[in-house]
Amino acid sequence: MTATTERIALAGDRARPVRLGLRAIAALVLVSAIGVAAFSWPLLADPGFGAAHEKDAPWLFAALLPLLVAVAVATISDSGMDAKAVAMLGVLAAVGAALRPLGAGTAGLEPMFFLMVLSGRVLGPGFGFVLGSVTMFASALLTGGVGPWMPFQMLAMAWFTMGAGLLPGRTRLRGRAEVLMLAVYGSVAAFAYGTVMNLYGWTIVPPAGSGISFVAGDPVHENLVRFLAYCVATSLGWDLGRAVLTVALILAVGPTLLKALRRATRRAAFEAQVTFEVPKG
Repeated sequence: MTATTERIALAGDRARPVRLGLRAIAALVLVSAIGVAAFSWPLLADPGFGAAHEKDAPWLFAALLPLLVAVAVATISDSGMDAKAVAMLGVLAAVGAALRPLGAGTAGLEPMFFLMVLSGRVLGPGFGFVLGSVTMFASALLTGGVGPWMPFQMLAMAWFTMGAGLLPGRTRLRGRAEVLMLAVYGSVAAFAYGTVMNLYGWTIVPPAGSGISFVAGDPVHENLVRFLAYCVATSLGWDLGRAVLTVALILAVGPTLLKALRRATRRAAFEAQVTFEVPKG
């Protein structure tokens, strides 16, 4: 192996996720804070305030779009990426959107989740956040799933994908250990995604006197107990199906897809370009 070839191979082994600068971090913190408030405000609202999430979805969507652009622009600016990187983000979002209808949501089987885990791992938390949100938006347009729940799904998927980019060992952990870590994350995060989305759906379901319904104005701790019971009774099976499929796909195609994604990020200038040196002597 020549010195130049060896240097290129070494650069490939050390492929790094997109660097997260201070501006991108600030944008992520801001949009996440808005998201947390959007999901949780009904727990603190007075009983006479009105139906939970009745009119807040359009406002959340209007706030989410410019903040997503801010995250993307800040990430691009901090890392010095070019148009090819943005094009790759679009391709991954299109593939993820196309994967979602394959399971049709049956028993929680949604194959797009495994791609979000692997892509978030390679792209890092900033681009991962944008990818998750854009993918969910595109899939909603593709499947006709546009509704007041859409901005909440965008946020939940953005957090799901960002979490994969925040996992440790981004530059050193490779092989079976990395795939197993991603499988564990995919399993846990699949349940977390379902739980977060339950917090949206639970607050808009009319009270049925079943002991698991949301009661506006009740103490937060009492409503949270009902919420846990609601999750177990209504969505545990769906979340389990999502987790099992995500883990199975990560274990089956994770190693191959991770290599392909890392190769693509190098070509899309996600990292410093390889320098060529003539060996001495």
